[in-house]
Amino acid sequence: MDYDGIRVDDGSERTDNVNDYKVTCIDFIKDISHDYEAWVDYYKLPEDEDKKRRAGIKATIERTNEWIAKVAQTIKAVDVVMNDGIQKMAESTAGKPLEIGVFVNGKSSYTMANTGIIDINVKSSGRQGRKTKLGFHFKDTRFRIESTCGAFFDENNLPTEEFDLMDIHLKLHAENAQQRDVISFTVTISEMENDIEFERRGLTTIIHIV
Repeated sequence: MDYDGIRVDDGSERTDNVNDYKVTCIDFIKDISHDYEAWVDYYKLPEDEDKKRRAGIKATIERTNEWIAKVAQTIKAVDVVMNDGIQKMAESTAGKPLEIGVFVNGKSSYTMANTGIIDINVKSSGRQGRKTKLGFHFKDTRFRIESTCGAFFDENNLPTEEFDLMDIHLKLHAENAQQRDVISFTVTISEMENDIEFERRGLTTIIHIV
């Protein structure tokens, strides 16, 4: 279950009215959530896991639409927040078997930071004695990132070894950011066994520049 953005070009500039676009995207988030809930139905999970995944989808709808309404100030920002929410719904739908935490100033999932180089703390652990390491979101792409300010990760000297308990720091460059900019990114973690990837999961975070 993965998602890399509906709008990837200037086609998103189909309306000049940000408030109208917000309403459209809030409705879209609600509508597409039913597709993810249908996948949960299809999996026929144990009751506890079924509830956990549905609760994750529901919480994402509420927080994403709150951010679309209150944080996003431009059509591009609405796109970033909407795509972040869809990514998070996909992650909830697929389940979260690995212990993964991604923290910005001690907060996770929906976060705030100042302009500049932002410290991203990533923690993870595997199951049944397996190790974890920093994975790839897609093929040779290490991170999924979308922003209103051209933010990017420093990919020099990334910690690529396997960890019993991962606790690493990444540098997110947002020196060009201004107040009200938004940055959404996904860190992918691979669970390893005998040098083979046993499981892989991404965790998506959004930052509001303040």
